[in-house]
Amino acid sequence: MALDSRSLSPAQRYALVLVDLSVGFTDPTKSPLASECPAVIEANSKLLEAFRQRGWPVIFTTVAYDDPSQARVFREKIPALNVLAAGSELVRIDPRLAPQEGEPVLVKFWASAFFGTDLALRLHDAGVDGVMVTGLTTSGCVRATALDALQHEFRVLLPEQAVGDRDAQAHQANLRDLQIKYADVRDLEDCLALLG
Repeated sequence: MALDSRSLSPAQRYALVLVDLSVGFTDPTKSPLASECPAVIEANSKLLEAFRQRGWPVIFTTVAYDDPSQARVFREKIPALNVLAAGSELVRIDPRLAPQEGEPVLVKFWASAFFGTDLALRLHDAGVDGVMVTGLTTSGCVRATALDALQHEFRVLLPEQAVGDRDAQAHQANLRDLQIKYADVRDLEDCLALLG
């Protein structure tokens, strides 16, 4: 029996949460965690421009470790995470999407941008009731962030072209599952239209 899944009504005010669009995830010549993702970069660039024009909140995240005790079980499961050393080039946001003054870059240790950070507080303080979640990777940190956003009572929108994954099958399966249960997955142009 099919689940009765409905589209969410649009938020009154969105924040753009760009998940882990750091060099460690966008440049496969420098990191085992990365994949070629020029289309994802381009889509995020368009969203950034639209959010900045509207004056709505923009928040970046990156994964960075400076102590062996941080997320030790996660790092045991995925040893490649150890390349994400605090202060290294790999944890900097890809220069094609460089944050502007006043756009925070939250450092996280685990998959969700909400877990162990003040993201929820920042979003509430900014008066938003919805988030557009973008970035890398769809099956990992994007999914975890989208799920936690819903659990914090935000309306969650995923611009399909603005998320990506090293594994194409995992990407598609997770977009489908997120659409059914936790978020609205929409074409980039539809998301941009919501921003005027």
